[in-house]
Amino acid sequence: MNPVRLVVYSDFLCPWCWNAATRLAAVQAELGEDLALDWRSYLLRPRLRERTPGDLDRFRAYTQSWLRVAEDEPRAPFATWASDAGPPSHSLPAHVVAKAAAALSPDAGARMRERLFRAYFVESRDISDRATLRALWSEAALPHEAFATSEDPAFARQVLADHEEAQAFGATGVPAVRLADQDFVLVGAQPEAVYLRWLRRALAAA
Repeated sequence: MNPVRLVVYSDFLCPWCWNAATRLAAVQAELGEDLALDWRSYLLRPRLRERTPGDLDRFRAYTQSWLRVAEDEPRAPFATWASDAGPPSHSLPAHVVAKAAAALSPDAGARMRERLFRAYFVESRDISDRATLRALWSEAALPHEAFATSEDPAFARQVLADHEEAQAFGATGVPAVRLADQDFVLVGAQPEAVYLRWLRRALAAA
């Protein structure tokens, strides 16, 4: 049987996306080869924004809201911002590096996605900073020399195309998922049981 392919639109700056990624990892473990996850980009902060005085203090205060998100999914750790880095300038850099990692192999892409989420939501690291992204690439045990491939403009174009596609399908926010052969988009970090029930029905129909 061919696997059901689930397209996942997500942003590394979105706390609910970290929750959804955690749940979908559990769903993937449950369904195994019957499920293929196709991770695509969505840009909550699509454009570079210059930092201004007071931004970091406001950002630290904003991250207090992550604790409420943490209550919804205990398996996804969060910590309020504890460094002098940031705040992130925009969403694009992390997505570009994630695309470059995924181009190496599915496993490399998965390791980089997890590393980006954890670095931002747990370790207070600015994942829009190029030097930070290079360090995370190494920490994900990816080939050092391959980091330069993330400078290929094709990856940025792919990220922007993903974002436009999500909007064309009606994704008003993230996380959002759809079955690859359908245009209905389910928005929000759904409970793991909801994902499983939906996907098992899709498998039965297939």
